[in-house]
Amino acid sequence: MAISNSKDKFLSRKGLWSLFLICALPLHIWTFILAFRDFSWVTERTNSWDALGVVSYGLVFTIFESIAVFFTAVFLSLLISRKWDEKRRLAVSVILITVISLWAMVNHLYFLNGAPAPQNLITFFTKFDHPLRALYVSSFLLVTPTFLFPVYFVFRSEVFFQFVKDLVERLSLLSSLYLVVDLAALAIILFRNLRG
Repeated sequence: MAISNSKDKFLSRKGLWSLFLICALPLHIWTFILAFRDFSWVTERTNSWDALGVVSYGLVFTIFESIAVFFTAVFLSLLISRKWDEKRRLAVSVILITVISLWAMVNHLYFLNGAPAPQNLITFFTKFDHPLRALYVSSFLLVTPTFLFPVYFVFRSEVFFQFVKDLVERLSLLSSLYLVVDLAALAIILFRNLRG
């Protein structure tokens, strides 16, 4: 049932659009996290209109980031075996994007909050001849299972696969709403620049 037919060589337009929306979603969520974090101090320094302008620039920049991530995701999706149908290949791509995005957000939030690295962890890695390599290997061993286990269940569990498909549809709808906000942000930037 998961095996593709001869016409199913790559993602369809609908599949590519869904992939783009999923690529855009975590970037937009992250932009809003930063925007809410910075909005108050920008307002205090100048005014709310300037703060809205800063948020708008962030959102427009996020569009270009989303396009860059999308092309990267498309390239990586070419590495997925074509013997699987399009929906499973899309599910694998979505899982990869989601896992990497979540880890990146957790990492950035940790350091944005000014939390220092645990001393025990620093001591552990300094015992190695090459602490940076040890850190990279440890990070790889920590992150890889969070990607491989969901991918395994996409191919082995029909229930989990259906769950991922439904999640993609719901998240795509949410992401498309963010794109409407992007258009509003672009309009604000144009208005501010034309107004001088």
